[in-house]
Amino acid sequence: MGILRQTTHPALPLTAGKQALRDRSRSGAGRRGRPEGPLQWLLDGRGWSMLRALTDLVLLCVAVSIALGGPVAALNAPAVTAPLLAVPPIAMLVLYVRGLYRVRMRALILDGIVPVVSAVSVAAMAAATIGLLLNGDTPTPDDWVRTWLFALLAVGLGRIALAVAQRRARISGLVGKPVLIVGAGIVGAQVARRLESHPEYGLMPIGFLDDEPRSVAEVGGRNVPVLGTVEDIELAVRRTGVHNLIVAFSAVADARLSRVVQRAQELGLEVSVVPRMFDTINNRIGYDPVGGLPLLSFSAVNPKGVQFAVKHAFDRLFAACMLLLMSPVLVVIALAVRLSSPGPILYRQRRVGRDGKAFDLYKFRSMRIDAAGAANTGDDGGIETLLGGDTAPGGVEGADRRTPVGRLLRRTSLDELPQLFNVLRGEMSVVGPRPERPQFVDLFQQDVVRYSDRHRVKSGITGWAQVHGLRGQTSLAERVELDNYYIAHWSLALDLKILLLTVLAVFHDAE
Repeated sequence: MGILRQTTHPALPLTAGKQALRDRSRSGAGRRGRPEGPLQWLLDGRGWSMLRALTDLVLLCVAVSIALGGPVAALNAPAVTAPLLAVPPIAMLVLYVRGLYRVRMRALILDGIVPVVSAVSVAAMAAATIGLLLNGDTPTPDDWVRTWLFALLAVGLGRIALAVAQRRARISGLVGKPVLIVGAGIVGAQVARRLESHPEYGLMPIGFLDDEPRSVAEVGGRNVPVLGTVEDIELAVRRTGVHNLIVAFSAVADARLSRVVQRAQELGLEVSVVPRMFDTINNRIGYDPVGGLPLLSFSAVNPKGVQFAVKHAFDRLFAACMLLLMSPVLVVIALAVRLSSPGPILYRQRRVGRDGKAFDLYKFRSMRIDAAGAANTGDDGGIETLLGGDTAPGGVEGADRRTPVGRLLRRTSLDELPQLFNVLRGEMSVVGPRPERPQFVDLFQQDVVRYSDRHRVKSGITGWAQVHGLRGQTSLAERVELDNYYIAHWSLALDLKILLLTVLAVFHDAE
């Protein structure tokens, strides 16, 4: 472990970055396009936590009053029922303790289900306990269950409505927070591109600070300018009015970078840091102080351990049940494919799964047989031409020979149902990284960092990348990143979340 050595630096001359900051300030460019006003304060500023708390309080009070027969009946509730009036404040207290009023960059609606259910349940049980202590009796089961259910629905629906409103406002550019990024290298540029392509995070990159920024070509593209060195942070904050700072990798010495972070906090900025070795970190981090030195311990997922054995047993049980329940649907689809055009009902294609082993993946055929009657006439089209750049293969490759039935199957993802047989045979999992064709695997293993990590686990019918919209010809690097995130953070709860998100994704056009 190296020892940080503090060094002094001579005063920096007026940099081009400082001049650029001043020029941008004079022209108003530093603040142009930045969302401001009441809507920003309410949906993505300091008022956001207040709005959620007020919404929860109002909806909880309304829910409890309805459960007890209306506002008048609630105010005149008998002694045995009156403790249920304590449900709103107790539920809000539990939500606050669970961090549900803390501002987060982005949270999936499903992430709040368990905390909301537990908060309302604890509040309802606490109200029953209060009644038992004060009156020697608990509220009637009908009143208690009705209050619990109405409160749960009120909080859940209210939070969903607020989350959807914030997401839409961010995507439309009505709200958002400008952010500075320290480090204009590969990682910093990647952070900026990711935030620009995902406005739902609510952060809008407006510039970089770096002593030795790498060229635009080296980092794969940079849409916002380098405003100066890390020493220019105070000037940058004053000129741009930002309240958020992201520290990415930089050639700046750690001692100087630490001082920059401290100064940013003194200026009232919210600081986020991309940690070194970020690709090895998961949510199983342990923290242990050794004197004043913090140590982080990483617990890796074991794809061949007991937990994955449970997962694979669940996979086969789930696949068997789904095949049984959906057998009428499968029969109808098979008949429709048979009548749509000459050729087999199922389409087979070699894919690479766990430990690099190849297997035949099954799908309903969605395309017509080509004139040559070639075997590779399934839903992926021709594969003779490898896609270049950072785009993954998929979708319609080559001539579009989809039948009308095939178009419907692909839009609804029903063409994927035969892969339940792959799961039943132990070749695939219900949830996991999507398997790829051998020729693409050979290519991507050479060009894409950590691509082979996906082969540590069984491939899946659906996955973390797919429920985030990365299907077909989308960013390969981002897909690999999310697949590796899934493996590093795997849990049965995460699998359940992905299955629920997959059900929701069925209502969106898969293409």
